[in-house]
Amino acid sequence: MATTVSEFVIGRLREWGVRRVFGFPGDGIGEFDGMLGKTERAGDGLEYIRPTHEEICALMAVAHAKFTGEVGVCVATSSPGGFHLMNGLYDAKMDNQPVVAIVGQQGLNAFGTFNQQESKLEQTFSDVAAYVQTIVSPEQTQAVVDTAFRTAITRKQPCVIILPHDVQGMEMAEPGAEMWVSRSSAVAPSTAIAPPPEQLRAAADIINAGERVTFLVGHGAVGATEEVLAAARLAGAGVMTTLRGKQVVPGDVPFHTQQLGLLGSRPSYEQMQECDTLVLLGTNYPYGQFLPATGQARAIQVDLRPEQLGLRYPTEVSIWGDVKTTLDGLIPLLTQKEDLSWQEGIAAKMRDWEDELAAQAEQHYDDGVNPRAVYHELNKRLPAGAIVTADAGTTADWYGQHIRLRDGMRGDLSGRLATMLAAMPYATAAKFAYPDRTVICTIGDGAFQMLGMNELITVKKYQSRWSNPSFVVLVLHNDDLTQVSWEMRTEDANPVWPTSQDVESVDYAGWARLLGFQGIAVTADDQIEAAWDTALAHPGVTIIDAHTSKNAPPLPPHITFEFAKNTGLALLKGDPEGLGAIKASATSLITEGIERVKNTLHLGYDDDDVVR
Repeated sequence: MATTVSEFVIGRLREWGVRRVFGFPGDGIGEFDGMLGKTERAGDGLEYIRPTHEEICALMAVAHAKFTGEVGVCVATSSPGGFHLMNGLYDAKMDNQPVVAIVGQQGLNAFGTFNQQESKLEQTFSDVAAYVQTIVSPEQTQAVVDTAFRTAITRKQPCVIILPHDVQGMEMAEPGAEMWVSRSSAVAPSTAIAPPPEQLRAAADIINAGERVTFLVGHGAVGATEEVLAAARLAGAGVMTTLRGKQVVPGDVPFHTQQLGLLGSRPSYEQMQECDTLVLLGTNYPYGQFLPATGQARAIQVDLRPEQLGLRYPTEVSIWGDVKTTLDGLIPLLTQKEDLSWQEGIAAKMRDWEDELAAQAEQHYDDGVNPRAVYHELNKRLPAGAIVTADAGTTADWYGQHIRLRDGMRGDLSGRLATMLAAMPYATAAKFAYPDRTVICTIGDGAFQMLGMNELITVKKYQSRWSNPSFVVLVLHNDDLTQVSWEMRTEDANPVWPTSQDVESVDYAGWARLLGFQGIAVTADDQIEAAWDTALAHPGVTIIDAHTSKNAPPLPPHITFEFAKNTGLALLKGDPEGLGAIKASATSLITEGIERVKNTLHLGYDDDDVVR
């Protein structure tokens, strides 16, 4: 039996399947950290990964959960360290990920006495955590740890265990059969929730009756790839995925039109405008302006979060269940569509869209490398089983439009929270989870300067643990917070304000070389292919410092009047990029238009006919 509360907690984490924690030390969690060290030396502890900041710890725990399906665990000291975890925990909350945070606290006698670093942590974490509890006695420890894990697993949410410093070192006591004492178990509950037969029958009837069926697939469908594709083929459906659901459906499936919305594809937009049946699978897609008009489509939704059912679009059937189990019951009730013209038409439109994207990747800009070309060439070279992460800026646009995750590949980013800098801890956590795979982090220079540059130090510290040392960081270096710059123009009709938007230029390739890594600077379009070939062949860490254009417009697949009007007004009001942004936007639109004509009329234009 464990001798102290800390030793018991560590053993209990192992019983829950935890093998790795992401932590940062401090006196408030000192006794627990000491036991982590003792058990590690004894060979029965946990792998302790210490990055450069507590926020990174939490984001790595989220990424671990996203890429493995396991509970991610982060550890930090009391007030300052615990507060730094908050952003990562909100990422877990908003993307429905099971994470458990263990946070230190001052001793029990300090509660309510305004002592140093003593704060109301339960109150602080009450919004972000589905369960938050302070352990105040050894007898309570078992029940609190087990409840935190059960809640995280079943509710797909972060939970917080607060562990006062003096309790950490108390002698562990076995809970007995007595009043006020709970005796719990470290047994994971099932999350395979099956709907009743009548709901499955109702859903099947709607899908079978539909002539233009569309599936919108989110990250909640991870693990159900075969079932999603089997159902889509029976229904003759088109499939689109959310950004976080991108890895669920392989990118080479012909009727997979990738993403929907501002950074989506035109085939996805048109599919959503024309469908008569909409099936939402494991997604809480929040952009209602891109969904069908009310009454246009009959809708079905499947989700493990019951409060999100029927929330984004009026549904006829709302199924509380996991996607895989639900589709297992639904597929035998679906009839094979004889007329596959809807699905075949979607596939044809997607081939045309790929041609348009290729043409846009060939454009040249006066102020730097075409960022589309950087992603377009990466996509051609993605190694088998690669893992790609993107950040919350324009990297998400180019990732969504140009990266095709083929079977066995993984990719993710901060979704509903869309926090900057997450791409770097996501990539590092992915490398710990899959040390044999090539991991590629794509991040903007603004996010990289936040905490990403620091995390290259973490990579340097731990790279020897990875059986495949290939780790590539692509930095889009344009000295601008580009996504926000374009949002200023397109959403608010404001010119870019350099005071808020400019990013100090840094030699990122030089920083990489300073740490002993390979650093490659890309300053011209004709250097892109060689840079990727060199980076992916290198048995180690590479930073590609791509000096990209800030004027490459992240154009949506459907330009609304409001979008065009706001952009024009912003440029007329004295936008500092002025003519450069106008020229770049116009060139992109002209290129898009020519490709559309080519695909419509099937004319054999030469490359020189594409306006640049």
